[in-house]
Amino acid sequence: MSTPLTLNLLQGSVTFRFTSTAAQTLKAEIDQLMHSMKAIAGNSNPKSRPQPQESMNYQYTGDIFLEIFCNPNIYPSPFAAKVLITLRDDRIRLTSEAELPRLIEDLENYLAQAD
Repeated sequence: MSTPLTLNLLQGSVTFRFTSTAAQTLKAEIDQLMHSMKAIAGNSNPKSRPQPQESMNYQYTGDIFLEIFCNPNIYPSPFAAKVLITLRDDRIRLTSEAELPRLIEDLENYLAQAD
């Protein structure tokens, strides 16, 4: 069963049907992204560059196609990070940015509702 998920974008928001299983998978991907970003931020030696971390590229296909992308190597902290969101079906395609902390908050609210 799918429940509507609302993602707040930099300008506006978008709501679509999403499953709790897919939300758990997205949460795991974001947790890994946060771990990567903390590894980069934890590099306290200014003379050495941190190891480059893999980008997050989450994809979901259901009633819609959802892709969420973030390169952790270009942001100084998780609080400054943005994600690129692409949402499409056979009639419309939306591409926009969202703040990572806001995406995490939206996902947590969704998971609390879906339980």
